[in-house]
Amino acid sequence: MRALINFFLKHYYFLLFLAFELFSVFLVIENNNYQKSSFLNSANFISGNIYNGLSNFNSYINLYELNEKLSSENTQLYNSLKTTYKSNKISLLEIYDSTYFQQYVTTSAHVINNSVNRQNNYLTIDKGENQGVYQEMAVTSPTGIVGIVKNASNNFASVISILNTNVHISAMIKKNEYFGSLIWDGKNYKEITLKDIPNHVNINIGDTIITSGYSSIFPKGKLIGVISDFEHEKGGNFYLITVKLSTDFKKLSYVYVIGNLLKQEQKDLEKTSEND
Repeated sequence: MRALINFFLKHYYFLLFLAFELFSVFLVIENNNYQKSSFLNSANFISGNIYNGLSNFNSYINLYELNEKLSSENTQLYNSLKTTYKSNKISLLEIYDSTYFQQYVTTSAHVINNSVNRQNNYLTIDKGENQGVYQEMAVTSPTGIVGIVKNASNNFASVISILNTNVHISAMIKKNEYFGSLIWDGKNYKEITLKDIPNHVNINIGDTIITSGYSSIFPKGKLIGVISDFEHEKGGNFYLITVKLSTDFKKLSYVYVIGNLLKQEQKDLEKTSEND
């Protein structure tokens, strides 16, 4: 307290001068419309920028929680979509009733490790068997397919990326449903090659490529990308089609793991047919 009093006594004249200056400025602003308007506009500008900065900071702090909420809501939406259900009716009627039962179930997950520059790339996600994630489940992102679960522990899973030279995925051209095999050549992480499409098929740059559904892993219709280039295969009757991937693998953060509840039944039937 004594130090504060000594400070005021020491700087008495300066503080008195500053008080008079502030009072003079107040009188000028209060009694002149132009100065008053300019001051209010400046004050609003400064306070607006401060509030905007604080708002952006708070939004950034809450971004993780917001993404978690959106991911959870999207998962619930995917699980309620008609495409996750299979009909018991021998009919083409598309109605919601007891004749439909769920075939696909979706779980959201974070990507905690990822590679794109190797010949055979993998991801790690933060969900495992305790959360219902098992081998051979499909992995997608909000923008397209990502890969297939290779191994799962209690709380984590490794995913073999489609950017892996050992992965072959059945894909089709959306507009005409001609299907072929999707293979990565190990070079550009933004592109993948679609093979086995007959060269009499009408295709164009920009055509959409989706999953064919001809496996027990990926549902039909999941986005893969668009045709960016194509040529006739040398000495063959098929195209070599370059597909620009819709998923940017260097920006993966959230993914969805899709399980086919009828996968084992389908695989058992196909195995029986092969042994006949």
